[in-house]
Amino acid sequence: MKRNFLFAAAMLCVAGFVNAQEPDIPMGMFGAPQVNVNFDPYVAAPQGFDQERQGIERGKVELIEYKSESVGTTRKCNVYLPPKYDPKKKYSVLYLLHGIGGDEWEWMNDGGVPNIIMDNLYADKKVADMIVVMPNGRAAANDSRDGGYGSFAAFGVFDKDLIGSLIPAIESKYSVYTDKDHRAIAGLSMGGGQSLNFGLANMDKFAYVGGFSSAPNTNRPQQLIPDVEKTKKENKLLWMVCGGADGLMSNSSNLKKFCDDNGVPCTLINYPDEGHNFTVWKYGLYNFAQLIFK
Repeated sequence: MKRNFLFAAAMLCVAGFVNAQEPDIPMGMFGAPQVNVNFDPYVAAPQGFDQERQGIERGKVELIEYKSESVGTTRKCNVYLPPKYDPKKKYSVLYLLHGIGGDEWEWMNDGGVPNIIMDNLYADKKVADMIVVMPNGRAAANDSRDGGYGSFAAFGVFDKDLIGSLIPAIESKYSVYTDKDHRAIAGLSMGGGQSLNFGLANMDKFAYVGGFSSAPNTNRPQQLIPDVEKTKKENKLLWMVCGGADGLMSNSSNLKKFCDDNGVPCTLINYPDEGHNFTVWKYGLYNFAQLIFK
């Protein structure tokens, strides 16, 4: 808990230099990687993976509302529906979370282009049938970006909204599977920490967990994986990426070291020379999406 409050204080300082966007976290700000790990191989994404392609079918993104029991308000999220979404079929669900400077629009409007990435993957037949839900991970009555870094605590209780209200709302509105084997969670920065915290703590809800440049809200490895054998049995994918020049690498590398030491399957890719930015996060979505629900 003390570690999280220290991060909140640091982010408040950073907030003086940035407004409603993810901060750049230079190597050394939070310390270099604390442990040496065996990174998994970095394979560059193909050129144009994040560029709009002509002559392919496109999905659509729609903004929906749902009632949050834990927050006590009506909240919003964006939902990507794949090309030719058919309510007579069943789809898996990826919950894709934003960072501390964002909201339900960050992936769409701040450079993540998840709809374009997913459209291209569908065109190339590289992904299973899924929808992508992009919620507001700031579980507070005022969940606007205006709350900035002062809304740190609201991110920590988003699991109550996610599990108690959002998932049921998605399952009532869309034709999706309702079991953990067809549900994944991943996110960037603060959302990466949320994904690791909530995904690994609720393996009865999520079989696939991804963290892209996960922030210091990430719980310690022993908290994330208190039961090694249970995690080996129930988690189908634990996948991470972080920029090699990102000052937050220690969060991912510490978990990778713990997993390697305890025989828990875990991927961590060091994106060469990149910092805390959408270059890394788009790469994360591109790769993670291809590995889930298969």
